[in-house]
Amino acid sequence: MIQMQKMTQTAERVGKALQSKKLMLTTAESCTGGLIGAVCTEVSGSSDWFFGGMISYANDAKIQGLSVNAETLSSFGAVSEQTVKEMCTGALALGGDISVAVSGVAGPNGGSVDKPVGCVYIGWQRRGREAQAIRFQFMGDRQAVREATVLAALNGVEKLLVQAEK
Repeated sequence: MIQMQKMTQTAERVGKALQSKKLMLTTAESCTGGLIGAVCTEVSGSSDWFFGGMISYANDAKIQGLSVNAETLSSFGAVSEQTVKEMCTGALALGGDISVAVSGVAGPNGGSVDKPVGCVYIGWQRRGREAQAIRFQFMGDRQAVREATVLAALNGVEKLLVQAEK
């Protein structure tokens, strides 16, 4: 409950910043399964700043829905900097002005030595600019990893907006 409130408050803050700049956010979600979009749409009036998004859980969804290159997935994997950057670009092709993309290992299974449970890549892109991505290592159970991912994704959008002002 506390975490949901924190996520919603973060979405409200991000929404106000986007709305003040007349920008729309688009999401491309894998490990969060639509949780970023759900949190954004918890905010009344979010249709003024939230374009929508795509849940691209399967690799085929990333390829078909977001135009992620199959070679990227086979070379680097779904949980990679390269993949989330391509997911960002694909999300912007759907619409909006800023995209955020997430792909990770939420657990409890599926981790590896290189990409353990809690490993999440988050990417952001503003239309007309290159995508950027960061690797995170979150702790906790599946829900904790997903919630931490939502917070980091939205905080990154906010940071991107502040950088744009400079």
